[in-house]
Parts: sequence; structure tokens; C-alpha cells
Amino acid sequence: MIHLRHFVASAGQVPALVRGVLPRKRESTRQKVFVFSCFRGGRTVVAATIMVFLASAAFAGDKYALVISGASGGDVYAQKYQTWRVTFTGLLREKFGYDNDRLIVLAESESEGVHQATRGQVQRVFAELRKKLTKEDQLLVFLIGHGTTSDGEDAKFNLVGPDLSASEWADLLKPLPGRVVFINTTSASFPFLRKLAARGRVVMTATDASAQQFETVFPEFFLKAFDDGGADLDKSGRVSLWEAFTFASAGVRGWFEQKGQLPTERPLLDDTGAGVGREAQNPGVDGALARVTYLAPDAVLTLPSDAGQAVLVKRRADLERQLEELKARKETTPPDQYDAELEKLLVEIARISQQLRAKS
Repeated sequence: MIHLRHFVASAGQVPALVRGVLPRKRESTRQKVFVFSCFRGGRTVVAATIMVFLASAAFAGDKYALVISGASGGDVYAQKYQTWRVTFTGLLREKFGYDNDRLIVLAESESEGVHQATRGQVQRVFAELRKKLTKEDQLLVFLIGHGTTSDGEDAKFNLVGPDLSASEWADLLKPLPGRVVFINTTSASFPFLRKLAARGRVVMTATDASAQQFETVFPEFFLKAFDDGGADLDKSGRVSLWEAFTFASAGVRGWFEQKGQLPTERPLLDDTGAGVGREAQNPGVDGALARVTYLAPDAVLTLPSDAGQAVLVKRRADLERQLEELKARKETTPPDQYDAELEKLLVEIARISQQLRAKS
């Protein structure tokens, strides 16, 4: 059993025991000191560690994005899809700092910096991504356009020329290392949730049933989430994918209520790998990973020149990421299991911090 108490403290206020295991302060961070005791082998073991909350959560590698607006089927749709695509790519470039090497854009028509959204081009992009990505990196795939399904079991995203089915998209994602965020904002997108769900992956669809094949409004509200302060539910100064999903889902419900229409789309999110998903307003086990996943690039982790210290700093950052994910899963984790995992992570972080302190 763990008894935890926490307080925020500056270096001058931290007791000597705690100061002995504090990691070096990182730029642009908020620090919380956790002091805890746990019973082990009939004795009380006291440890202390510092939790470092980076400016953008949990994944330490580079962030890549592939944004695709597919075949439009008409001028009205073409204009709307272009607006959404330009808005979203502008957000990624200007607000989140994605450069051309990490932001790939495909569309119905080619233009400067934009390739045509064909089956062959998508396959070539994924072949290149397999060479670039590492297990620390994150890839966002964002689909805008039309979706279709004939049997309810599989679905297609409409490209220029031959399409790719959800099963084929799953095959493209399978060999990729790192974390994948796949957001299909189209009609008939629900089968993508079942086909693409995997452990360590966040999948969103605009619909929760294959029968929902009407034009969607989900992408409009999803994009607004990153410019609306109301989307930042935890007031952290950044919007997680869960917060964006929650904001967009509320926007979709409000849109249909304002129109006096029954909803023809209900967004779903899966991040457990079960392929079931959940709506934002309904209870479920999904959402923990999405709560600690962000579009914004992570703060740069400065590594010491000493190789041994660098390994320890990287390991501690990984443990801090695991701790954030565990905290996000607290409501759906049995208390005894949560306490055991929490104790293990905190003790290990404290141990590594102590080693770093001794080496400095």
C-alpha cells in the first residue's frame, strides 16, 4: 500500500532528503515533488522523486503528419475539403512548428508542396516513413473527404483513382515503429476503427456505425478545438487528442441539435487496441492514451555529454511518460494494480534521479 502526499516546492524549500534525489531542472517545465512511503518487507521505505511535466506531454521523439484530402466528387466538396486541409496544415506548420520534412500533404490536385492523393502515392509515402520513423516518433494520419462501404465490414477512403480499403490501410501501418494517431473524419469511417485499432495507437472515426454514410461535420469542430480555449479542459495550456475529440464530439451534437435533426454521425475513439471505441460523453476504458498524446512537438530533451548520464536521462524521461499514462488510466485500473504500478515507477524514477545526482 502506498501513502502519497505531494507539494510544489522550489529548490530552497525542499528538504535535504528530497534534494538528494532531485533531477536537474529543465527549461520550460513545472515541477512537483512527490514524497511517499511504502511498506516493504515489514518496514517503511521512504523515497522521493520529482515529477517533471514537460510543455508537451508524453512522447519524446519527433512528430510527423500525413494530411490527405481525397477525391471530392464536386466543386462544393472540393472547396470545403481544401479549406479544412489548408487550415489544418497551417495549424501544424505555424502553431506546432512542423517543417516540410515532417509534414506530408496529399490532395485531389497537385500544387506547390502538395502531391496528388493517389493509391500509389500513399503507398510511396508509407514506404518512406518506414525508413524515417523510430520507435520514439509519432505519426499522425488525418483523412478528409468521402468514405464508402458496401458490406459494413470494410470501408474505403476515396482517393484519386483506385481507393485503399481499411484493411489495406492497416497493412500500411503495421510495420511502422512509434506511436500512430489515425483520424478518419469521413462518412462510413467506422470500419477503420475495427481494422486499425492496435495497442499504443489512437484511432478516431467520425461515425460509430457503417450505416452512417452522410457527409460529416466532425472535421470542422476538430480543427476548432486547437484555437478554442474551451477545449483545454485541464487548463494545462495545451490541447490533448482526448480534449480535441471531446470538443469536436460536443460540437457535432450541438450542430444537429441546432438543426433539429437526428444525428447521422457519432464520433468514436479507440486507444486500447480493442477496436470497440467509445463516445466522448459515455463511460468506457478508451481515452487514457489520448489524454497524454498531443500534436504539439515535445520539449527538447537536453542530454548530458557523458554517455552513461545520457542513458539515465532518457530512461527517466521514458518512465515519466509511463507515469503520465498510468495516471490517465487511474479511473479504469483496479486500485491495487494502480498502486503497485505507481510505486514501481516512482521508486525507479527516484533511483535514477539519485544516480544522476551522484554523477553530477
